[in-house]
Amino acid sequence: MSDPLERRDEETTALAYVLEEARRYLAELDESSVLPSRETRFGGELPDHGDGALAALAELVAGSDLATRSSGPRFFHFVTGGTTPAALGADWLTSVLDQNSFSAASSPYGAELEDVAIRWLLDLFELPRDWGGVLTTGATMANFVGLASARRWWAERHGIDVDEHGFAGLPAVPVFSTEYLHASARKALAMLGIGRESPRLVDVKSLERELAALNSEPAILIGNAGDVNTGDFDPIDRMADLAAEHGAWLHVDGAFGLFARIAPEAAALAKGLERADSVIADGHKWLNVPYDCGFAFVRDPAYLRPPFQLTAAYLPTDERPSPEASRRARSLAVWATLRAYGRAGHRAMVERHIALAQRLGRRVEQERELELLAPVKLNIVCFRHRPMGLDEDQLDAHNLALGQDVIEDARVFFGTTRYEGRVAFRPAIVNWRTTEPDIDLLADVVLELGARRARSVDG
Repeated sequence: MSDPLERRDEETTALAYVLEEARRYLAELDESSVLPSRETRFGGELPDHGDGALAALAELVAGSDLATRSSGPRFFHFVTGGTTPAALGADWLTSVLDQNSFSAASSPYGAELEDVAIRWLLDLFELPRDWGGVLTTGATMANFVGLASARRWWAERHGIDVDEHGFAGLPAVPVFSTEYLHASARKALAMLGIGRESPRLVDVKSLERELAALNSEPAILIGNAGDVNTGDFDPIDRMADLAAEHGAWLHVDGAFGLFARIAPEAAALAKGLERADSVIADGHKWLNVPYDCGFAFVRDPAYLRPPFQLTAAYLPTDERPSPEASRRARSLAVWATLRAYGRAGHRAMVERHIALAQRLGRRVEQERELELLAPVKLNIVCFRHRPMGLDEDQLDAHNLALGQDVIEDARVFFGTTRYEGRVAFRPAIVNWRTTEPDIDLLADVVLELGARRARSVDG
């Protein structure tokens, strides 16, 4: 029983069992509590002899109420998308086929689908078709890929191949961004040896002075298309002007904001993004493909491959320009959702989410005890509960506690942040399942739980 070869007859039965449980889960998903249970029930010692596939799967299913319904319509935390039917089916197929898509030698199927998916994504975002691109695990590794390309470009201008010889003899890398810089970009800079604290955070007027002071020394600019608290954008077009004028590399983190380019009413936010040197986004956000998926695009593909070159006598020479040598064929889900719904379908989804964010923003402005803290630019609504008679410190404490109440209540799901020093909520609308009743429930829950908490404090 311990050797899976002895139990290979379980394979079809195991898949049938999971299919039936998946049907049940999906049928209940729209109305499910976002976090049905917090009672842990896994553990124990590693068994000497297993009980077989069905017993193990049944135990997983029995404990799956511990799983957040992050694929459902009322999960508004972390800018998390769902999984479209096409992407879900393709992801199951990905597991069945189990391709390592690091090269065409290991999987011509996965490699071809990735090439097509990258081309279609460039089309979707109206980026030049001759750019290079690669699928990654998410925005962090996509930022890593784009900034590794920038690092190579920067070192070349100092006459060094940094990927072969390292940083020895090189000065510190000048990196500039705005206050919208995301933690994933800082993490990528740390992994690249440039440094988590290397970016100088400036506004665009100051950026012009800083670049002029470098006297044409190469630098890296990080533009941000979609602030996580407000959905706001840096002035990408102006940053592209400055990069061109001063000979800098412009990298744009568009983890979800890149999708503004496919909605006519939001496209102006991302104006000039096509002038960047590298651009990234997440797939498991607004594209609505399963975790994990991201993509990185680089204007000059020559900078994309050398940082990730994998060489050995037994290896092919056509490996993907990726940090990973073992790569799940996530191209199947990306290709499938683009093929299934096309440009028009994805545009309609993005436009619907933008309209839902505006709906929530209007509701917040209409309610006396809710306060909108920033204009609704895209798909994130930054607000707080504001009962009468509380000072700023009391409001922060009240909203921190209310944020925990919302999570424990679990009818909707989002967390707290700090915006301009104040505790706030920042629900993000990116799930293909989300509709107007879900948005209305979000506001209703905050008002209900907020009033309850305010009464408990007064009492």
